[in-house]
Amino acid sequence: MRSHYCGDLLNVSAGESVKVAGWVHRRRDLGGLIFLQVRDRSGIIQVVVEPDQAELFAQAEDLRSEFVVSVEGFLRLRPDNMINQDMATGTIELLATGLIVLNRAAPPAILIDGHEDVSEELRLKYRYLDLRRPEMQERILFRNKVAKKLRDFLEAEHFADIETPILTKATPEGARDYIVPSRTNKGSFFALPQSPQLFKQLLMMSGFDRYYQIVRCFRDEDLRADRQPEFTQLDIETSFMDEEAIMGMMEKMIRQLFVDCLGVELGDFPRMPYAEAMQRYGSDKPDLRVTIELVDVADLLKEIEFKVFSGPANDQGGRVAAICVPGGAELSRKQIDQYGEYAGRYGAKGLAWIKVNEAGKGVAGVQSPIARFLDDDIINQIIARTHASAGDILLFGADSNKVVTDALGALRLKVAEDRGLVENSWKPLWVVDFPMFEADGGQMHALHHPFTAPQENDAEKLKARPTETLSRAYDMVLNGCEVGGGSVRIHDQNIQAAVFDILGIETQEAEDKFGFLLEALKYGCPPHGGIAFGLDRLVMLMVGADSIRDVIAFPKTTTASCPLTSAPSKISQSQLDELAIASTVKNKETE
Repeated sequence: MRSHYCGDLLNVSAGESVKVAGWVHRRRDLGGLIFLQVRDRSGIIQVVVEPDQAELFAQAEDLRSEFVVSVEGFLRLRPDNMINQDMATGTIELLATGLIVLNRAAPPAILIDGHEDVSEELRLKYRYLDLRRPEMQERILFRNKVAKKLRDFLEAEHFADIETPILTKATPEGARDYIVPSRTNKGSFFALPQSPQLFKQLLMMSGFDRYYQIVRCFRDEDLRADRQPEFTQLDIETSFMDEEAIMGMMEKMIRQLFVDCLGVELGDFPRMPYAEAMQRYGSDKPDLRVTIELVDVADLLKEIEFKVFSGPANDQGGRVAAICVPGGAELSRKQIDQYGEYAGRYGAKGLAWIKVNEAGKGVAGVQSPIARFLDDDIINQIIARTHASAGDILLFGADSNKVVTDALGALRLKVAEDRGLVENSWKPLWVVDFPMFEADGGQMHALHHPFTAPQENDAEKLKARPTETLSRAYDMVLNGCEVGGGSVRIHDQNIQAAVFDILGIETQEAEDKFGFLLEALKYGCPPHGGIAFGLDRLVMLMVGADSIRDVIAFPKTTTASCPLTSAPSKISQSQLDELAIASTVKNKETE
């Protein structure tokens, strides 16, 4: 049906006979000539049908958008005044000598030729049409290229691609499991894996040394633009490598990926401790394209009468900080109030501000409803510490450390995006030195997962100072997105037992949930560690998409449903009976 893909015809000599197959992208009837654009996954080629071939011309007149055709003809160069600079094949065209209609098409439910504002629900319902759009074809094929480059790199580094189970045991990894009932073991359930974490550690204990897998994972959690109930990650585990070696190799892999796929040199990957990231940027995945930082000013405000500031300033768990927005003095009161409402989403009760008209003049040089509570010296020190200049605005957060950090961390990104202060560049970094544990309501939780190794290698010291212990974890961050996260794992039984003890996991509970892993640790477990990259998120960043749904062939909606297949759906009562399951939800189909 074809000899060439449309996009490959640039490599064919003029005058050569070729045959292409694909969809009619456009049809135009001009001056007795019919011009077709035929599209396949490689691109679009213009086809010219001349009237002197009556039968062929009549066929072409009957064509409509999305008809499936095979076209034979001679390749020729377009005249200079007919070159289309917007098409990759805009310098050539095909003079048709034969045409076969392989299938007719109803008018498409969504526009493929061009752009229209259609709901995402409609795009996903007719996803097979949406995927025909050149933009979507390019993204999905780019994803394939990324996956191949990653595989090539890892294979060259002696990693083995090994599959791990999809039906496994429910284990706590920070999100809800998708549960699968067992027909043969009624009353028992499998879980779909949130990650292959335990199995890849077992592979290290089995002596496979270097493992990788591009694997589907499942998490039953609330969705956002960069999350899906089922997603793909590049999963990696190594033995006999510490965190520096692992980070070095992964950095090399991502650098090479960007050069090969985008022609981009990423440059240095700075290391930033978690505590510094939270202090300066209000996030454990800071976007370094935004130079605005959180600046602490609590020490300057402890003695003032304004309790909104002095209260948190004197509270051990409080924080008072400011961000300086360049040129922000032009913001209207309405715009400032809108930013206050935005900060309120993160728990902030309000947003104090100071507009700087002239630096160094104290109260006389600023405009602010809180200026009357501050003297010249305090204002001058705040301006100096935040490096504010005339025309800037200072936005303040004063509350608990968490509220101020979260609110100002989000606000710096919002303001920067609104005011065009996001640098057009790639800014990678590693965030390291995460806390091992965090306390929540008197209960200790692992910041990553309970198999992450602590920097403290003494079990008794670990139990004595759990909240002061840092982990051997590391996250790769790119332009404010965590694209990969990993750690060195615990390979010592005593340390693993101490971690479970700190987390309040009793011996029997640990045995029930992780007994197979604990048993394996007895038989000569090597030092090992790894990392997992969110493939969907990485590709989303590389192609400049707004959502991972735009780089996944068949994604779910934000309600974890599929408009195309109407999944999830009810099942029959007989299926429920076979699985020994009783549903508490009324099912009209089974009544």
